[in-house]
Amino acid sequence: MTLRLATCAWPVEPLPDIAAYAAKLEHWARRARDAGAEMAVMPEYACVELGAALAGNRAADEATELRAMVRAAPAVLEAMREAARAAGIWLCPGSLPMEMGGRIVNRAPLIRPDGTMAFQDKRMMTRFEAERWMVEGGEAPRVFDTPWGRIGIAICYDAEFPKLVRAQVEAGAWLVLVPSCTDTTHGFSRVRIGARARAMENQCFVAVAPTVGGFAASAALDENHGAAGIFGPVDRGFPSDGILAEGAMDEPGLVLADLDPEALERVRADGAVRNHRDWPRAPVPRPSPAEFA
Repeated sequence: MTLRLATCAWPVEPLPDIAAYAAKLEHWARRARDAGAEMAVMPEYACVELGAALAGNRAADEATELRAMVRAAPAVLEAMREAARAAGIWLCPGSLPMEMGGRIVNRAPLIRPDGTMAFQDKRMMTRFEAERWMVEGGEAPRVFDTPWGRIGIAICYDAEFPKLVRAQVEAGAWLVLVPSCTDTTHGFSRVRIGARARAMENQCFVAVAPTVGGFAASAALDENHGAAGIFGPVDRGFPSDGILAEGAMDEPGLVLADLDPEALERVRADGAVRNHRDWPRAPVPRPSPAEFA
């Protein structure tokens, strides 16, 4: 069964309160639905544009902003849940920092049209998260059962680590959503390259949703760069570069593609190469120094 997927390049802007964020998220979810999407993905930390207002619009202060977002997490989650219900689609609204057992973790919900949700935690922390926000890695990769089959979520930096995504693919994920938030073009290029590589080596679909823009009063989201994109295998039956759909750099908006899991099965079985099958299943031998003679 084909899935029409929308991925959003989210325009970061100052918002006065959670109600304004809720209205904005619902706007993008409805736009995705009106374009025919049955599932939509928003960026990592998109809701953190609220942080400045929740922290009292003081000068950028990372710790104060983070504490304000963590306190607001239950209300933000409810806004996310209501956006999925209002639009009537499956929604990955991005991620948010949440307190879990005395630690702060970065969590991305996947919400069904009825408002029920499950979570994927980010495993690998960037230097900003680990050294300045003190956000910690969460639970192991998991997969989500949907009407189209199993999918996975790899939050931003996690997509740069092949084994994390491979674990989801081996558990049955044919599509991996990558909510991202990067403040440099270098950072976004790493995520994009990682996403395209994961799609190639696993012969699966990978969709990236970035934050773009920003404003000076935000400690975490003052500058953001990226482009929404949906990628697939690099083999027959797919574009020669594996790019199914991609927006312009730093341009807000939706990118959509129709994704067919059966097309993946065909290319895995009879592609020019069989990356998915040929993934090394035995331990790779440790390299030893070559001897010159």
